[in-house]
Amino acid sequence: MTAVVDLTQEETPRVVRGGMVAENVSAWFGERKVLDRVNLEMPAHTVTALIGPSGCGKSTFLRILNRMHELVPSASLSGRVLLDETDVYDASLKATHTRKRVGMVFQKPNPFPSMSIRDNVLSGLKLAGIQTDDKDSIVEKSLTSAGLWREVMDRLHQPGGALSGGQQQRLCIARSLAVDPEVLLMDEPCSALDPTSTRRIEETIKEISDRVTVVIVTHNMQQAQRVSATCAFFLAAENEPGHIVESGTTEQMFGNPQDQRTADYVNGRFG
Repeated sequence: MTAVVDLTQEETPRVVRGGMVAENVSAWFGERKVLDRVNLEMPAHTVTALIGPSGCGKSTFLRILNRMHELVPSASLSGRVLLDETDVYDASLKATHTRKRVGMVFQKPNPFPSMSIRDNVLSGLKLAGIQTDDKDSIVEKSLTSAGLWREVMDRLHQPGGALSGGQQQRLCIARSLAVDPEVLLMDEPCSALDPTSTRRIEETIKEISDRVTVVIVTHNMQQAQRVSATCAFFLAAENEPGHIVESGTTEQMFGNPQDQRTADYVNGRFG
């Protein structure tokens, strides 16, 4: 007996959203050029690490990705930043729309200290203008994704400022995840944390990267190797703007870099 295959029942291919591409991005603060013609692909649902010495433009580039760069009065830029093939700087798009899709976690945890843990998570929805009748579910889902739910589930109405530094950082991650972003930018999220908290943040990054694109700035080479799949090495010479020396898979960048400057940096010979 010949089996009949019903082709109409085939699953629709899953659309993966959240890929970002920088095309010839240059940036200035006043007349000082800080980034020069940066080209970088940040694949969807992948962790991309930005590495390089201090002052080479990594954090500036990160802020450009969700239009925070334009909050500085003297700042300007050229080039394009594409999110799923749409230029986030298109004149027809509001900055708030981009920041809803592209969240940010800063170096220093910044929860609202007097606001409860629960309200801290929901504040992301309020700032994004998102209405929902399922707040409890969103709080649990977001805190679970940030690896914090089990630690705070019995004290959601206590102040967020009462949490430890590592817990506060994960609360900030939960707040960002509550609006269901496609991309999460992280600017040295573990630099002020102890090793245990750092490990938990790294575990969170790995867990969310199957559904959220992550771009992280880090000065910790071991961390870059642990959490990222792709990597970009930024460098700036004296009186010259930052630029990308080399980018590629993290395995290639650390195991077989094509530029000697990359090899020297990842092996701790400068920076």
